[in-house]
Amino acid sequence: MSEPTAVARLTQGITADAEPGALEDFYQDLHRHPELAFQEHRTAAKLAARLRAAGYAVTEGVGRTGVVGVLANGDGPTVWLRGDMDALPVQEATGLEYASTVDGVMHACGHDLHVTWLAGAADALAAARATWSGTLVVLGQPAEESGGGAAAMVADGLHSRFPLPDVVLGQHAAPGLAGFYPHTPGLVMSASDDLDVVVHGVGGHGSRPESTTDPVVTAAYIVTRLQAVVSREVAAAHSVVLTVGEFHAGTKHNIIPAEARLSLNLRTQDASVRESVLGAVRRIVEGECRAAGCPTPPEVTVRPGYPNTVNDTVLDGEIAAVHRALFGPPTVLDFGPAMGSEDFSLLAPEGVPYDYWYVTSTPPAVWEAAPGADLAEKLGRVPGNHSPLFAPDLSVLLPGVRTLVSAALSRLG
Repeated sequence: MSEPTAVARLTQGITADAEPGALEDFYQDLHRHPELAFQEHRTAAKLAARLRAAGYAVTEGVGRTGVVGVLANGDGPTVWLRGDMDALPVQEATGLEYASTVDGVMHACGHDLHVTWLAGAADALAAARATWSGTLVVLGQPAEESGGGAAAMVADGLHSRFPLPDVVLGQHAAPGLAGFYPHTPGLVMSASDDLDVVVHGVGGHGSRPESTTDPVVTAAYIVTRLQAVVSREVAAAHSVVLTVGEFHAGTKHNIIPAEARLSLNLRTQDASVRESVLGAVRRIVEGECRAAGCPTPPEVTVRPGYPNTVNDTVLDGEIAAVHRALFGPPTVLDFGPAMGSEDFSLLAPEGVPYDYWYVTSTPPAVWEAAPGADLAEKLGRVPGNHSPLFAPDLSVLLPGVRTLVSAALSRLG
């Protein structure tokens, strides 16, 4: 680990000639042309072209649409920098001049920022290769939103085809007044599981409910009963979110359907709590179906999504110190663990430390206009990730490049 002040000075020096206008053009182009998970062909091609022009050995199509750029620059550590590329099925409502041109698809989570930061950092570090030694690996990851992108890259030989990392680094745009760089040592993001529930009833005519076993009523009881799991079965010291995101049943007003389907999402930060809540869900679903006299037992399918993201505490402390030296001590704070989830940690081979931090991006005018007397209240009132109004301030483009550059330089020889 290099001395933080020296890393900050070096970062400022090698990014001094960065052109904000060029970063804006690249970012706005990506924002106009969002692509969904595993469809990031245009985005991947633009990133790959930037990396090749900077001197990286580039491999495309890793994990279907992923990009890997390798810059070998003598002896020293191997550092991986990651940015995710996919957009969301959201209809943009920002009114921006560079708003999405793709109907129903939007970069509502900031991944266009992530790719811009990644490309800018890759350019700066390549141009300044005389100041460091080691190997830099740049990862353009597909399909973070669908949960399969990191796993697809690993399955496609990420850990055998490319130089293995000594550290893996990443960052994410977040709501909050632009100009802050939250770091959390240890647990930073939660695990996520999706559950599919099928309730089997007996269908029939709406005028003769006595001849049916109505799965809609049973599923409604399940939804209601599930609301008590977190409040009554989980200790207050643990953070858990259980959401019923979908409820599908029936095809017509006067037909009682034969089945109802629920889609649930569970966020947890502790493995034993996760198992306890999954058990509670199964118990409630099975119990309500037995109480209703359903002719066939229900189906409960658990689809594991993201694991917990747990920063290496030493690595996070060292990079946070570099960011304090670069941007000033008040700009680095600890938000604590978030209930959001990520597949970033899957990229790191077992035992390899990783660090994942945030770059706040809410425009100052939007932040000031948001009601609220404290930080928590304001955070709840500004457009956040996945909102159709999510519009990061362009002032974060260059700082987001510098956070990645400085983190990489803190480890490279």
